[in-house]
Amino acid sequence: MAAISLRKIEETAPALVSLYKTAGASLAQHGMDGLRAAVYLVVDYSGSMKPYYKDGSVQALADRVLGLSAHLDDDGTVPVVFFSTDVDAVTDIALADHRGRIKRIVAGLGHMGRTSYHLAMDAVIDHYLDSGSADPALVVFQTDGGPINKLAAEKYLCKAARLPLFWQFIGFGDPHSKQFDYLRRLDDLAVPAKRPVDNAGFFHAGENPAKVPDTDLYDQLVAEFPKWLAEARAQGIVR
Repeated sequence: MAAISLRKIEETAPALVSLYKTAGASLAQHGMDGLRAAVYLVVDYSGSMKPYYKDGSVQALADRVLGLSAHLDDDGTVPVVFFSTDVDAVTDIALADHRGRIKRIVAGLGHMGRTSYHLAMDAVIDHYLDSGSADPALVVFQTDGGPINKLAAEKYLCKAARLPLFWQFIGFGDPHSKQFDYLRRLDDLAVPAKRPVDNAGFFHAGENPAKVPDTDLYDQLVAEFPKWLAEARAQGIVR
């Protein structure tokens, strides 16, 4: 059973009904029907991301993540971290107020900087620990390029492997760009030499991410989560 009912979605966020249904089908297909988990969204606010804010791709991703979260978490909100050179904002999107939410948040932010993964990861870790939650968490981490500090990003990912957090990285932009070579390497970091479990996945949504079919996007978002969950439970990382 979903954390939030279809009826509640119809009442509070009717525009998300189709996404909610598609997300539910994907979760069921991957054996995650009835699972409870926190869901986070991390979005890149670096200068090269401007076109994706302008064309609605970031809002589309936020809506899709909210539709997924409604099955896993009953609070009706998704914590969102905006990052560039620093952490630009830690806020949330909610079912009842999702329309145009990204645009409203961005209107209050400053200069679009560079790309510091590790600071965004640290903000998620702090938020999760402060929440007091014991549930596992799926962190959807969107970016259009590699980090300015690769060593720090790897260090934080390995450190976070001891926590019940799974990092699903999603790339926007040219899939052939060498900017994403680092994320592919990060996805393949050695286990157990560098981290106790494989706590990250990566897929590329291409240059028109908003046009990726909902079914395909959801399947990519949740594909690696069940395997991580089983391994994390076996090691006592998830209770």
